[in-house]
This record gives sequence, C-alpha cells and structure tokens, in this order.
Amino acid sequence: MRAAEGAGAEALHVDVMDGHFVPNISFGPPVIAAIRRVTRLKLDVHLMIAAPERYIEAFAAVGADSLTVHAEATPHLHQVVEQIHAHGVRAGVALNPATPLGMLEEILPDVDLVLLMTVNPGFGGQAFIPSTLPKIARLRQMLDARGLAIPLEVDGGINEETAPLVVAAGATWLVAGSAVFGGGTDGVTARLARLRDLAGAIRA
Repeated sequence: MRAAEGAGAEALHVDVMDGHFVPNISFGPPVIAAIRRVTRLKLDVHLMIAAPERYIEAFAAVGADSLTVHAEATPHLHQVVEQIHAHGVRAGVALNPATPLGMLEEILPDVDLVLLMTVNPGFGGQAFIPSTLPKIARLRQMLDARGLAIPLEVDGGINEETAPLVVAAGATWLVAGSAVFGGGTDGVTARLARLRDLAGAIRA
C-alpha cells in the first residue's frame, strides 16, 4: 500500500468477497479499519457480497470513502444507494460482464460512480474479456448523453495491454491488481507508473 501511494496511486480498491455472491472469501470491516489507519489514500471499497444492505453501516464506520454494490446482489438497489449516502459515503453501482446496461438506466442519476467488471468477479489474475470493450463505450455514451460527470470505473484484467483500450473506450478509473502487485523485478512504483503513462497518453 505504501509503495502504491508513493507511486502516485489515487485510491486503494478493496475487494470484499463473501463466498456467496462470488466463490471466494476475502475480508471484512476489521481489515478495512486496519488499512484506513496506515494510508491517506481514498478507500474505494467494492462489496462483492449478497444483500449488501446488511453491511453498509459497518463498512462506512471503518473509513470507506466509497462503497460500490452490485446491481445483481440486491432487489432494492435505490434503497441501498440511499443508505450509503445516509452514512456520508460515495455510492457506486457495479455490473458483471454479462449484466446488461439497462440495469443502470434508473439509478444513474443517483450514484457517484459506476463500475463495469471486465472479468467475472471473485478471483484476481483473470484475463480481460474483450466483449466488455463495446459495453464500456456504450456506458460512456449513456453518461455523456445525461450530462453525468461521474467516474466510469473498470475492474478486471487491467494491464499494460488493456489499459489503453479501456481508456479509449471511455473509462476514467482503472483498477489494477496483478499488473501492479503481481511480482516481477521492476517493483510496484515502476509498474504503476507505466500504467499511468499509458492511460494518460490515451486521454491526452
């Protein structure tokens, strides 16, 4: 985390998995609290969990700056977004690769960010799904048509090859795990710097 912070990362994206909505289990509020104590970076907490409304208060209380829930994980999405805002936290909504963008139509004006998964959630190190690129572009058009200047975040398989592609399609926030922390001899700082340079070159 300190290496990422020193390298210019703008936020830490924290994946919370429950072994139910996704097949893996990661961690809960105590770990978020521990992270909050050692970094000044924004904590972008991604709740890959079923019935997220049960845990919004707990994650807000330990220092999350934004809480992103999956549209597929709750039947009362608007209510959950309102719940997040009631705790003074930015609210995001995520979609899995096969979930249509129509799921966002009614909620877009109420959220602070939208996250498109470019892999199926649950495990790191997966390969980017190419068919998500036109989906990113369509969402970019939806946001622009509505005059919504909110982040379009992408998560999954982001590396030096795919980062320029998703930025060109309209993504503004890129989540990178294995490409930054996955080993190698050049270190976190160098790997993150290359990703930022590639993304910046496309935006320019």
